[in-house]
Amino acid sequence: MNDFAGSVAVALRLITEPDPTLAAIVGRSLAVSASACAIACVAGLVLGAWLGVARFAGRTAVLAVLNTALAIPSVVVGLVVYLLLSRSGPLGFLGWLFSFQAMVLAQALLVLPVAAALTRQAVEDAELSHGEQLASLGAGPLVRALLLAWDERYALLTVLIACFGRAVSEVGAVMIVGGNIDGFTRVMTTAIALETSKGDLPLALALGLVLLAVVLLLNALVVLLRRWRLARGDAAFDRSAVAA
Repeated sequence: MNDFAGSVAVALRLITEPDPTLAAIVGRSLAVSASACAIACVAGLVLGAWLGVARFAGRTAVLAVLNTALAIPSVVVGLVVYLLLSRSGPLGFLGWLFSFQAMVLAQALLVLPVAAALTRQAVEDAELSHGEQLASLGAGPLVRALLLAWDERYALLTVLIACFGRAVSEVGAVMIVGGNIDGFTRVMTTAIALETSKGDLPLALALGLVLLAVVLLLNALVVLLRRWRLARGDAAFDRSAVAA
């Protein structure tokens, strides 16, 4: 118990001072996840909005693949990116392996199915309610997708928050493609794993507390956003937020 209390005390001191090593790791982790989410969410929102209104042969198979991608382990994504970026891989000429860019690419591929699937669900629900009316006014699939996505923009904010939470809490992919190099590619999750194995529990605990605080803040934002929209009487947002 004394060891645990001592580790907590040191961890809190590292956070409140703050410790330069801790601050660098946290900053790098947030930068990687924010960059990955920016890339993945732009592509995912467009793809999801299109899938929400498009009707074509093989759509069911595409949706099945997309939903399956939601459950792909992060280590598998990391392995695929590693093979692509390795010296003998098709993207080896980029020289990105064990770099910031490699971690961003891995997290973006991991988050993309989440952004696309949740956006598709929100837009498809809106399509069932308003799509026929928009089509009667002459709006094609692309226009309907854009209009419905804009109409569901507050619900889609929860998608962005969920994607960032998925990225920042991921460990397997960034460990494989980043190499967990001190001062270069070490992020919160990989540092926690390493410092725990080394027995440096205060630093690992401090990083864990910061990571929990980030995730808690993200969930608080989702709840506050949902309550704000409910206060404005947006029932459609309530349904999509619950589904997300």
